Amino acid sequence: MRYLIILTILSTFRFSSYAQGCSDAGFCTMGAMKPDQNYSKRIAIKLRSIEFNYYEGTSLLTPIIRATTVDFTLGINDYSSFQIKVPYQWIKGNLGENAGLGDISLSYTHLLKATNKWNINGTLGAKIPTNDSNAKVNNENTGGMDSPLHMYYQTSLGSYDAIAGVSAISNKWLFATGIQIALTENNNQFTWGGFPTYPSPEYVEDYNRGRELKRGIDVMLRVERNWRFTNFNFSLGALPIWRITKDEAIIPGTGERGKLDGTTGMALSVLASFGYHFDVNNSVKIIKGYKLTDRDFNPDGLTRNEVLSISYIYKF
Repeated sequence: MRYLIILTILSTFRFSSYAQGCSDAGFCTMGAMKPDQNYSKRIAIKLRSIEFNYYEGTSLLTPIIRATTVDFTLGINDYSSFQIKVPYQWIKGNLGENAGLGDISLSYTHLLKATNKWNINGTLGAKIPTNDSNAKVNNENTGGMDSPLHMYYQTSLGSYDAIAGVSAISNKWLFATGIQIALTENNNQFTWGGFPTYPSPEYVEDYNRGRELKRGIDVMLRVERNWRFTNFNFSLGALPIWRITKDEAIIPGTGERGKLDGTTGMALSVLASFGYHFDVNNSVKIIKGYKLTDRDFNPDGLTRNEVLSISYIYKF
């Protein structure tokens, strides 16, 4: 019966639609910033878990981004844990397609304070690029050239990122905030001229340019209300992400680096999740959300209209 319940719930989700959660930069699913965290008055000793996740998201244009991720968490002691996430991504859109290993996420989380009602956790982490984000395509749109794809189509952000965050968790509420800082620029060389034979030049020019991009600083806030029952739980939440400094890149037509106007501002999403626990070891989780607002200029390829995330978690 419990497996039938899960299949029924999964069938209510339209897999042709997706949801906006965290951007693909991914720091809002690391450590203390993760959604749908369980509250406990005492962290289990050396708790280990492995999570298999499927993600699917739509961009502002035609690319659809899909990824499968292995997320491993190892409890070091009563108060600390280490997390590693390894994704494999594949992207397809009107300009072409690409697939490969995504950026690797590493984080360390420590319980800073515990009371009768709240746990306060802190996280330090990093994202490690797996390529220079300059994958190319040669198809009917490129006129026989090997043309770099836009960041929407890249499997890596191409930069080393530093990440930090803190959360407060109770039985009903989760409040989390975090910061992600790109330490290096990438090597993406996308230009409109790389797709001279695409039938609609206006469509190609809808892709915001940012050669050798260094993203600005992102700050996130997660507010989540959770309802928990014996075998299942569900939550509703909001996730605003602010880019507080401008992106830097080579300015088109100048050949010189500079700040890109329109790259600061807030992207706001609303999210809903459902989790079902088969037993103490096995559970599934679905997260779906929608974008409400976005930044004006998005050369980094991180913006999603909607995303859908489905996970199986095994604790051991």
